Amino acid sequence: MGRGRAKAKQTKVARELKYYSPDTDLSSLERELHGSAPSLPSTRVAPSSDTDEDDDYDKWASGRR
Repeated sequence: MGRGRAKAKQTKVARELKYYSPDTDLSSLERELHGSAPSLPSTRVAPSSDTDEDDDYDKWASGRR
């Protein structure tokens, strides 16, 4: 018999979610889409200058084995 209250609450929550429209920050969305977001420090690792591993492949690929 307690199912009626639970279903009513679920219906109420579902209705609130359906018709809820949060404020949209359009300028933030525009910056994100255009890629002009604030720049963060880069965490990329620079490629090492030690390319011995690639040198053997380059020789093999060019036929200079």
